[in-house]
Amino acid sequence: MTCNSSKDKSVKQRVIRSIKEVLPNTTKTCIWIVRLTVIVSLLIVFLQYFNILPLISKFLSPVFNFIGLPGEAALPFVTGYFVNVYAAISVMVAFDFDVRVITILSVMVMCAHNMITETAVQKKTGSSAVGITLCRTLMAFILAFCLNKVLPGHSGTNFIENAEGTQTLLEMLKNWLFSTGRLVIKMVTLIYILGILQKLMNEFGVIKLLAKLFMPLLKLFGLPAKTAFLWIVANTLGLAYGAAVMIDESKSGQIGKRDIDLLNYHICISHSNFEDLFLLSAIGGIWYVLLVSRWIGAMAIVWGLRLVYYEEQLINKR
Repeated sequence: MTCNSSKDKSVKQRVIRSIKEVLPNTTKTCIWIVRLTVIVSLLIVFLQYFNILPLISKFLSPVFNFIGLPGEAALPFVTGYFVNVYAAISVMVAFDFDVRVITILSVMVMCAHNMITETAVQKKTGSSAVGITLCRTLMAFILAFCLNKVLPGHSGTNFIENAEGTQTLLEMLKNWLFSTGRLVIKMVTLIYILGILQKLMNEFGVIKLLAKLFMPLLKLFGLPAKTAFLWIVANTLGLAYGAAVMIDESKSGQIGKRDIDLLNYHICISHSNFEDLFLLSAIGGIWYVLLVSRWIGAMAIVWGLRLVYYEEQLINKR
């Protein structure tokens, strides 16, 4: 009885200590990500109001024609590129795209969305902002080009209508205030929960267990086993919500810079594979194409990077 009591007390102390240790860094990350989200989202409101995004889309129309998509597909892509998946969907459903176009466009949006905020998160963990931006943008177009060649023609109708009309600046700011407020509450809650969860999982050896469990899949992707927890976080919740955990882990020194880089170049292409995948499938995207195509793209990048690192090692040994 005394032994069990002392064990319970020890576990409780470890839990309290872990929570106390994680709170300061998590709070700093929360402040940083919230500030960034508010500034970027407000900037996008003004870009939308002054019709800057449609102008960019019109400029990109010939590029979309080249990869086999209608010129109108540029508008949802550019919207998602600077805002997020939700914004891209709201524009996408306004057009009468068939299932094939929706699937290809959805892959592009999942590869490259919310670029300013998510790239800032990955830069904070030590990867190159330019490298991540180029990787996501180029992979979006490469996958679209390839899918255009291999996907058979699908017939399908988008039954969701976009009811949103022209808004005044005041209405747009009011909508921005409410939507950003909800997003910030959700983001802060998840960041704290994830930060505490990650610390407790480290403390009680759960991350080592996860690493063993996911080792075969991570080996296939070319990723180190020690990145297992971060890979799970990115694939379930995404980059913005997983920011605190990723930044904390990269600064702890438990995962080397090269390993973080490999992970970042994988998850920049393939992340948020629950909510985003479900939403884009709901409007007509073929879910397994959305998932598998990005996994293949992410694998190609990581194994390519591994080859570059291997050649660098050989050169350094000479």
